Amino acid sequence: MTKILLILHVLAAVIAVGPVTAAGSMFPAAARKAAGAPGSAEAVAPVRLLHRICRVYAVVGLAIPVFGFATASSLHVLGSPWLIVSIVLTSIAAFVLALLVLPAQAAVLASLADSNSGAVPAAVRPRRAQTQRLAALTGIFNLLWATVTVLMIVRPGSTTGV
Repeated sequence: MTKILLILHVLAAVIAVGPVTAAGSMFPAAARKAAGAPGSAEAVAPVRLLHRICRVYAVVGLAIPVFGFATASSLHVLGSPWLIVSIVLTSIAAFVLALLVLPAQAAVLASLADSNSGAVPAAVRPRRAQTQRLAALTGIFNLLWATVTVLMIVRPGSTTGV
């Protein structure tokens, strides 16, 4: 049963984090491109799609800790320092995504939609600094997940044999 839980945990991580990492990283550049083409609904469509991918796969990502805790419990490693660090880093990554990246994406998308409708002057379109901050936040999210992945593979002091 432990191997099945581990397989489900790893699959959930790959399936959920991969799309968020890719779409989140592509979002700032797509938003800057769309901001450079005011009035173009076609330019905003990819930005909207990238945000939707991030939102949907963030929810799918909730399966990662569910299967992770089940796996750790089955392996009797819940108190291991590498796992506790991984849990903390995963929590921080979830916080960054849910409370910083996704709302910032939504704000950029809203300003693009407003500027394309003609309701908002050009000064309110997403500023370069806004998309740069979003790129930095996405990079932090990606770095956190990369660190968790390394910890999950290396598992310092692990003798579980899985």
